[in-house]
Amino acid sequence: MKTSRNYAAAGKQRRSQRILVSVPVRVTGERQEGGTLDENTATLIVNAHGALILMKEDVSVGQTITVEHLASTEKIECVVKVIHPGPDGVPEVAIEFQRANPRFWHISFPPEDWSAHGPESKRLVPQPSVTAQGDPALVKK
Repeated sequence: MKTSRNYAAAGKQRRSQRILVSVPVRVTGERQEGGTLDENTATLIVNAHGALILMKEDVSVGQTITVEHLASTEKIECVVKVIHPGPDGVPEVAIEFQRANPRFWHISFPPEDWSAHGPESKRLVPQPSVTAQGDPALVKK
């Protein structure tokens, strides 16, 4: 299984825009072998339908977990959809909300038809730097 993925390219197939952002979360639930699961971690990517998080705890595809947004203390039920090997051996776990909830992350998502390559996207245009030699007001006399 490949561990490096092109997240931007994969975003074209998604139901909602993905944003690379680290949001502190707490994941709780029942372990498959019994007992409770409780881990503080953070997101790698979020979207209106879920997130990609790093998790040291063992989870299984199809398992239901609860994710708490630590800044807002809001909680939401999720299903584990995919598990990939991650950096340093910590798995990347794709989770999906039971129902889309773009407000859960407290982030403004771009519209569904937005593209970084579209004509309406702002381009980074290098601005000429102002130096003391080029601006008489900045030259010391």
